[in-house]
Amino acid sequence: MCNMMLIEQTTVPMEALPLKRFKDHLRLGTGFADDDAQDLLLEALLRAAIGAIEGRTGKVLLVRSFTWTVMAWREAGRQSLPVAPVSAITELRVLDRLGAAQVIDPEAYLMVRDTHRPRLAASGMLLPQIPLGGRAEVDFEAGFGVDWAAVPADLAQAVFLLAAHYHEHRHEAALGDGAMPFGVMALLERWRTVRVLGGGAT
Repeated sequence: MCNMMLIEQTTVPMEALPLKRFKDHLRLGTGFADDDAQDLLLEALLRAAIGAIEGRTGKVLLVRSFTWTVMAWREAGRQSLPVAPVSAITELRVLDRLGAAQVIDPEAYLMVRDTHRPRLAASGMLLPQIPLGGRAEVDFEAGFGVDWAAVPADLAQAVFLLAAHYHEHRHEAALGDGAMPFGVMALLERWRTVRVLGGGAT
């Protein structure tokens, strides 16, 4: 049975997407009657590529808010978070089996920054105990930045290459289907981490 769940609470706003730069990458013209329809397609391609890159690397490209639910800590005093980079933990709650929640004092925990595996750690010896049948919910902010300029160059290029691949093959399959092109995989290699079920430490 799965003992964790990650929910994206906010989405990437349209203005944060590099739509014009992607058009330049594709060498598409402007000023046509169907520009609006084209923009909707390109936005969908970019979002699909971003989602695929984030899923493959565990790195959040543009800042969003997340809630992570876990049924048991992997370690008594610390717990790796499921994605990176994490800029802040905004709230930690412990819920009993009936759903009654206790908000944990921020002084009782801290966030350990790490490029690949940020962690929630106890300020003392132990993280708050999760009751039998209960769960912990961690609200946090993750992402390299709020605009495209903050995304590392190799990840940004990987998004463009993958989105262009989707554009080229858009009539052949649903967005995101199939293996990633070799060039994209090469750009992602240094960002990939071993994904451990439940966010355990590596």
